[in-house]
Amino acid sequence: MPSKPPAGDPVQDAPQVAAPQHAAAGLTAIAHTLRMAQQQMGVARTARTLLKVNQKDGFDCPGCAWPEGDKRHLAEFCENGAKAVAEEATVRRVTPEFFAAHPVSDLADRSGYWLGQQGRITRPAYLAEGATHYEPVTWEKAFAIIAEELGALDSPDEALFYTSGRTSNEAAFLLQLFAREFGTNNLPDCSNMCHESSGSALTETIGVGKGSVSLEDLHRADLIIVAGQNPGTNHPRMLTALEQAKASGAKIISVNPLPEAGLERFKNPQHVTGLVKGVSLTDLFLQVRIGGDQALFRLLNKLVLASEGAVDERFVAEHTHGFEEFAEAARTADWDETLAATGLTRGEIEQALAMVLASERTIVCWAMGLTQHKHSVATIREVVNFLLLRGNIGRPGAGVCPVRGHSNVQGDRTMGIFERPSAAFLDALEAEFGFAPPRHHGLDVVRSIEALRDGRAKVFFAMGGNFVAATPDTGVTEAAVRRARLTVHVSTKLNRSHAVTGRRALILPTLGRTDKDVQAGGRQVVTVEDSMGMVHASRGNLAPAGPHLLSEPAIVARMARAVLGPASRTPWEEFEKDYGTIRDRIARVVPGFEDFNARIARPGGFALPHAPRDERRFPTATGKANFTAAPVEYPRVPAGRLLLQTLRSHDQYNTTIYGLDDRYRGIKGGRRVVLVHPDDARELGLADGAYADLVGEWKDGVERRAPGFRVVHYPTARGCAAAYYPETNVLVPLDSTADTSNTPASKSVVVRLEQSPSA
Repeated sequence: MPSKPPAGDPVQDAPQVAAPQHAAAGLTAIAHTLRMAQQQMGVARTARTLLKVNQKDGFDCPGCAWPEGDKRHLAEFCENGAKAVAEEATVRRVTPEFFAAHPVSDLADRSGYWLGQQGRITRPAYLAEGATHYEPVTWEKAFAIIAEELGALDSPDEALFYTSGRTSNEAAFLLQLFAREFGTNNLPDCSNMCHESSGSALTETIGVGKGSVSLEDLHRADLIIVAGQNPGTNHPRMLTALEQAKASGAKIISVNPLPEAGLERFKNPQHVTGLVKGVSLTDLFLQVRIGGDQALFRLLNKLVLASEGAVDERFVAEHTHGFEEFAEAARTADWDETLAATGLTRGEIEQALAMVLASERTIVCWAMGLTQHKHSVATIREVVNFLLLRGNIGRPGAGVCPVRGHSNVQGDRTMGIFERPSAAFLDALEAEFGFAPPRHHGLDVVRSIEALRDGRAKVFFAMGGNFVAATPDTGVTEAAVRRARLTVHVSTKLNRSHAVTGRRALILPTLGRTDKDVQAGGRQVVTVEDSMGMVHASRGNLAPAGPHLLSEPAIVARMARAVLGPASRTPWEEFEKDYGTIRDRIARVVPGFEDFNARIARPGGFALPHAPRDERRFPTATGKANFTAAPVEYPRVPAGRLLLQTLRSHDQYNTTIYGLDDRYRGIKGGRRVVLVHPDDARELGLADGAYADLVGEWKDGVERRAPGFRVVHYPTARGCAAAYYPETNVLVPLDSTADTSNTPASKSVVVRLEQSPSA
């Protein structure tokens, strides 16, 4: 039988530490997967559920956005995907009796791990002003409360509608439609905190803010550069694609401050050879200092320019703009400055150059390690420069590959979840629905927190996610959220955001990906878009966690009817009954979705058009792919300080904590650890096993402190440190963001370590 959730919070500040591992997956991953699945679901439910994950007739994993190939394995999931499914398909339940036994003050004292382990929420819950406990509330009353608060605003722009990546295309389209009919573009989403820098850079340089490669391109590449990314934990199924690329002769360069087990060796659990032996993936590991990637790619570009015959001159002449200005800037790249910025040796960079010049088809993949710095947009532009030089965009087996971290985070943006929508999108929305959507820009995540802090926003509505824990500057964010008149969270399970509320609060329980969705029009399917622009259907197969849950489209439709009333001409009731009617409207509003319903009926779905990939056509302001020439930047760290990056452990997904171990890094039974190079630790007088407070230093002079972290001597890049979020989000200043994208700079936090008493 499945185990019960933990009765009390386990000790989390005395972790055990062993040597890091050098291989990912294998038999150990299978054992961990089955143990956690059985604990949450039981044996029979585990088999019934996991065999439907990522299958053409099943449901899309609620974890990462990595695509599936046309041919699927019977077990088309990874360890962390199975954990995500198990936590959603758990038989544990959060009932009204649970809320009666736990005041909000008690929930606020619990860890995110404990909250998540309690199970699925079964009834809408309401926290009245001045109340100490959530109480059950009817759906009708919940929507009336939302309508009351939204109706009392002086302006629609005093409301914020946040979206997490797990939301389906249908629900996302309805939410942005409601928000705009209500009168605001305040549609912050989790993209603002992760790949906004990628979208900003790619839209400017190639005209499409998405990756340009398919899964088949990875299999055909000669060289794959994986920069600022840890696939073994964050996108484990990517390791299978890298394994196949290696089998076809590809070389792989890993660029990262930390050595990651998955990029060293992959033991594929889907076949016997993989389990026994595995495959070495990385041919060259460039252990770059945090934030040194732009300098690295700039110098590589200089060296390519100086190599006879290396530049694809025909491609550059026919398809690009701005080459001369870029080339002039690139030729000034300095070896000494690059070695200082990157921490690499001249020999390592020359070895990388030789691999670049030997490749006819090159792909660069990246994730948060590139996107969460002040100079992130400039860094990704430099990556695009690097690929354009040798014609590696719009060529099979080559291109840009930003790896999205959350299932359907890319689809949400495609559906219009964006605070700065294009005029073309708004025009199409107006033509289809007959109302005039607002044209002024709305607020992203950082600006939404500022608006709550300053009293300019009064109602906060979240479709999924864990906003309070995911966002930067935890103290500022929590104080800002508590100033709201009403906070609403559409959720499957408990998290920290349910304990940090406005004057009034609602928790609206919803169906998950694993749940059957039956509406008045019959059984429904939803759709998602993966990290490579493939759109496909998702069908849950389990009975819902309780009779009082509503689907996300139903929640938005009923909220819209309560708030907008009979004056709205949008057929909200029809949308709730039959999601196919939503897709019919999407097909007429969003380019690339023509014949939407017919196309998702085909197993595997369909690919969205991508002009640079499909036609070597670049829909930019110049009509060509744009070279850029930004100054080289990298973090300068004062003596006695370290540059901290926040990251995930192997037992978590974003802010969801599955357990207290980070198996590949040798951490067990705790999360308050800081990974520091042994030489740096000795210079700071910190022995392995010592405890230290992490103190953030920022230009505003405000002290931000994360206390009681065990120092772990670890082979990270010199001058750098790493620790898990959300525990270290308190150290990320709200106004420390990337230029252009406004993404929090969570990967470059200057800290000092102050020794503290041991746990």
